[in-house]
Amino acid sequence: MEFDRFTVTWLVLRPDAPVLDEAASAALQDAHMSHLADLHEAGHLLAAGPLFDDEFRGLSILNVDPEQARALKEADPAVRAGRYSVKVVPWMVPAGAMTFSAAHFPRSVAEVSGD
Repeated sequence: MEFDRFTVTWLVLRPDAPVLDEAASAALQDAHMSHLADLHEAGHLLAAGPLFDDEFRGLSILNVDPEQARALKEADPAVRAGRYSVKVVPWMVPAGAMTFSAAHFPRSVAEVSGD
């Protein structure tokens, strides 16, 4: 049997995350979203989105090995700013069990809300 290999990453809210004012928080979120869009456009990121959990704040599925996934996710401005840490786990599924369609990843909160 053949398997497809992916890497799943979680953004974990750090207990020592910096406290940001509203403007700094909004700018960091936009930088985070732009980073995800860049990863998707480069062909590394297959799916990503927020999680509604107090600790686990985001999930991504990448088509790169775990070491490269960690490096790509640690380059996220929100990780570099100390807001999140990254958990990286390799994932295998039967070949063809998961398919991903082309999608548009927004680069800002304004783009999502239509502002």
